[in-house]
Amino acid sequence: MKTVFVGAVEGSLRALEALVASGKAPDLVVTLHPTKAARHSDFADLSEVARVAGSELLYATDINDPATVQSIAARAPDIALVIGWSQICRAPFRSVARLGTLGFHPAPLPRLRGRAAIPWTILAGLTETAATLFWIDAGCDTGDIAAQYPIPVSPRETARSLYDKQVDAMCQMLPEVVADIEADRISRHPQDPSLASYCARRRPEDGYIDWTRSAAELDRLIRAVGDPYPGAFTEFRGQVLTIASARVFEGPPRYIGLPGQIQDQTSASFRVSCGDFTCLEVTGWHTASPAPLPRHGVLGQARQVLA
Repeated sequence: MKTVFVGAVEGSLRALEALVASGKAPDLVVTLHPTKAARHSDFADLSEVARVAGSELLYATDINDPATVQSIAARAPDIALVIGWSQICRAPFRSVARLGTLGFHPAPLPRLRGRAAIPWTILAGLTETAATLFWIDAGCDTGDIAAQYPIPVSPRETARSLYDKQVDAMCQMLPEVVADIEADRISRHPQDPSLASYCARRRPEDGYIDWTRSAAELDRLIRAVGDPYPGAFTEFRGQVLTIASARVFEGPPRYIGLPGQIQDQTSASFRVSCGDFTCLEVTGWHTASPAPLPRHGVLGQARQVLA
């Protein structure tokens, strides 16, 4: 069975490694050239794994470009695997592989179709999710399900921990599904559209911290949009301050201050007033400025004044 693999992110690399380890190395790997790495916050270079595995390598920026589709079609693939590629697969590309095109979605389809499923899972406070392999069709994550693996969501889940859980599940399922397809055991379970929900696109600027929100809400935001994504951020004196980790501060004393005001500091953290007189303890951050943050300074003040 001839296989073409399409991907360009960390999860793609892990999936490719899993296929190679199982003896299912694809015949062709389609990926982004490293000079295009800025397109993805979790970009990964697949070229070395493809080379060692003996797979042909094709660099592409648009999977639907006629020249790219023609180049893939020349290999006469039986199946296409699209694992970590941000573009919609149009009909000409989907028609190339004889048995169809298999995709991955980090959500329990038909729930959470669409974009940024991992951040939205955490932001929505869900307690369980799933990793899904599905047959790509003309809709948005609407194709028949090939395999699905349930995943619990912990109370302190982060984007990184959930990303890793999703990739681990996908790497377990993918070689098994490919082996089943090769053995003519093709699984297709139609989705129930009455159960569908849809995730909206998120952009880096959606990680801006509104300090008038409660500490619990901001804690959830920081966990949801951090590594491997751009992260939650605020401003201080014209400098961007990215907050990598934090927690709700619940112990005494009870701080009274402006939203965004730094109330206390230690060598490893600082505490910030939030909405409803709650407090967030920031435990991981980075900024281009080496200057220390002053007690009672107000984060995000410039944005709040402009608003």
